[in-house]
Parts: sequence; C-alpha cells; structure tokens
Amino acid sequence: MTGDRAAGVFDRHRNLLFAVAYRVLGSAADAEDAVQDAWIRWSSADRSEVADPKAYLARIVTNEALARLRAAQRRREVYAGPWLPEPILTDSPADPDSVSMAMLVVLETLSPLERAVFVLREVFDFSHAEIAAAVDRSEESVRQAAHRARAHVTARRPRFAATRAQQREVTDRFFAAATGGDVNALMELLSPDVTLWTDGGGKVRQALRPVVGAAVVAAWFASLGTATYQGVAPADMSAAPAEINGMPGMVFRGHGRVIATITLDISPDGRVVAIHNVANPDKLGAVASGDHYRV
Repeated sequence: MTGDRAAGVFDRHRNLLFAVAYRVLGSAADAEDAVQDAWIRWSSADRSEVADPKAYLARIVTNEALARLRAAQRRREVYAGPWLPEPILTDSPADPDSVSMAMLVVLETLSPLERAVFVLREVFDFSHAEIAAAVDRSEESVRQAAHRARAHVTARRPRFAATRAQQREVTDRFFAAATGGDVNALMELLSPDVTLWTDGGGKVRQALRPVVGAAVVAAWFASLGTATYQGVAPADMSAAPAEINGMPGMVFRGHGRVIATITLDISPDGRVVAIHNVANPDKLGAVASGDHYRV
C-alpha cells in the first residue's frame, strides 16, 4: 500500500476514529492526539498484512485512548469540583444519546476496559471478536465486560423519550427564562429534584458540589441576568443556541471569548432533570474553534 493510498484509507476512517476516542476519553483534545498517534503508527506499519484496515485502525486508536484514559483518571481523582466532559459542537449524530454529556458522565464511572468495550459494542456495533482483538483480551472476557457495562449504564442512564422538537422547545424556554431572570418560569421547567453540575476545574469560580433542587437551581440561573459572571457583566454577555454533544444547548460568550456551555437533560414530560455547565477555560477550546464534529 503506497503512502498516498495509506493516507486515503486513514482519512476515510478518521471520523470513526475520533468518535471512538472521544467517547472513551471525554476530551476532544486528547481524542485528537489519539487519532494523530494512530496515524503515526499506521503510516509506519507494515500494511501489506492488514486485511481489514477499519478493524486495525480501531484497535490502534482504542489502545491509544485507553492509555490516555488510565493516565487521565489519576488526574481526575484530584480535580477541583465535578468533572465534566469537554463539550464539542456536533452535526446531528445518528445516535445523539451516545455522545451526550449525560452519557459521557455515566461512562466516566466505568473501568477503562468496560468503557472501551461498551463504546465499540453498543455504539459502533463491533463484534465481540473484533473488540477482543482491539483490547487484547479473550472474547469471553469481552462478553463479560460488555454485560457489566451495559447493566451499569442502563441502571444509571435510562433513555429519556423527549423528542428532538421537545428538547429544542424546552431548551429555548429555559434559556429565555434564565437570561431574563424569570424565576417563576424556571420553576415551571425544572424537575423538583433537578441537579446542576458545574465544572470550573478550579480555574473559574463554580459550585464545587452538585446543586440540587428546583428553587436553588432557579435562583442560580436567574442571577445570570443580574450579576457579573466570570468577570463579564450581563450587558457584555451573549448567549446563542448550539448543538452541543448531539443535544440542543447554549454557548455563552463575553469579552471576545467563550465563557461557558450549558446542556440540559429533559424528561418525557418536558421537565429539566439535569444541567451540565462547563466553564473551565481549558475545556472550551473545541467550542471556541467553531469546528463541528461528525461523531
């Protein structure tokens, strides 16, 4: 296989490789690095013996992602406040739930092996044999890991039945109420036990523990319209709708920079049950770039 042909094969699978790595890592920057390392290994490999380039490349990027995830887990254990995935702008994924902030948070509670197996099996429909080759485990151990991961995810992340139109409607109403400081309208939209997760990473001031309860969460958001946030006065802050991780969300900007993203988890009855707010500037680069990912 010539260099040009090898590059063409890799480019055909690049979106898949990033999609796998991002779901395993929850970080766009780390996923990009994993894909780049996969390219280096692919370009220097003996490709004459590769019968299935897709499976071969998936194996490389999975191993690269797993190595990074194991190293990242040690850093996340001492992270300041809740750790949330790095948000990305997306172009209508076929399975948006699999890349949503809520799903990635659940995947964070799996072991690295279980996470990789779940992603390859449940999201991308790789066979147990293909996954076994990718993660260097027996097929039986992969089946067991897949069973554990599926049960864990099902227990913690039931699929909500809110339609796309309902998600957009509730999101628009929520942000109109939040930016307008309308506590009563917010209370109508929030589930009584709604949970707000804020990720500032110790870089900006955010809640260091989950904020629980409609009244407290409503007050927190209502203050956005009346108080300075991250050094940006309300008059200097703008908010625009965007598709973030496959779901309707909002990007907040001020003083020429992205200062936060917010996505909502919405129940079938149109209530907001969870809110994910990422404000750590180290995690906003992918959104600030304006690039949209096909995942």
